[in-house]
Amino acid sequence: MAFLELHNVSYTYPGWSPVMRGVDWTLPEGEFHCLVGRSGCGKTTWLKLAAGLLRPDAGTLRLQGREVREPLPSMGFVFQSPTLLDWLSVLDNVLLPIRLHRRVLPADTARAQSLLDQMALTPWLHQSPARLSGGQQSRVAIARALVTEPALLLMDEPFAALDAMTREDLQSELSQLCRARRTSVLFVTHDMSEAVYLADRVAVMSQGCVVGEVAVPLSHPRLRYSPEFNDVCARVRALMDDR
Repeated sequence: MAFLELHNVSYTYPGWSPVMRGVDWTLPEGEFHCLVGRSGCGKTTWLKLAAGLLRPDAGTLRLQGREVREPLPSMGFVFQSPTLLDWLSVLDNVLLPIRLHRRVLPADTARAQSLLDQMALTPWLHQSPARLSGGQQSRVAIARALVTEPALLLMDEPFAALDAMTREDLQSELSQLCRARRTSVLFVTHDMSEAVYLADRVAVMSQGCVVGEVAVPLSHPRLRYSPEFNDVCARVRALMDDR
């Protein structure tokens, strides 16, 4: 059974042309998939459908065999902006998804502290996130998404606003964390290099359709800018240029 499966999924916003057109896709458990394409091609809509924030006009979308009708506790989210609460400490921001549903247990706090330690944020544990850099805030947002130990992590261009060096550092940290936990990830990006660095498989979208896919047969940790890495990037770019 597929972990996440889209079968002939279509979606249209009122008054628009179709944004998703008969998309079929399968995400096996524990894999990291990236969606790339030009602005307006339907990437973020795909993510919202997978999250249960939108319902498809046609087709079916299932997570672990269950039709997705609403956001599920087994999902984690990281958005384009970290969306942290300045009046809470870094630690309390990470624990917020748990606190919204139940009492925080000592094991939850220990897990949050461990995630923040892995991201070199222990010195800022009790600080306001307003005192952190953009890269540090993104690390807090990732820890917040992972603290519930989600089966599926959905990410919408979370590093787009960061400088190149910080972005590369965060890509490495995210890859290590998700692969260590066998977290399944659906990651939207406009950056082909980012997609190839992170993904087991890349879906290329155009005008609401998947126009091609590229498997990434490179081992981890990946060496950026190697001939093999650049070759896979070129294959993704060729699919985008064809549209």
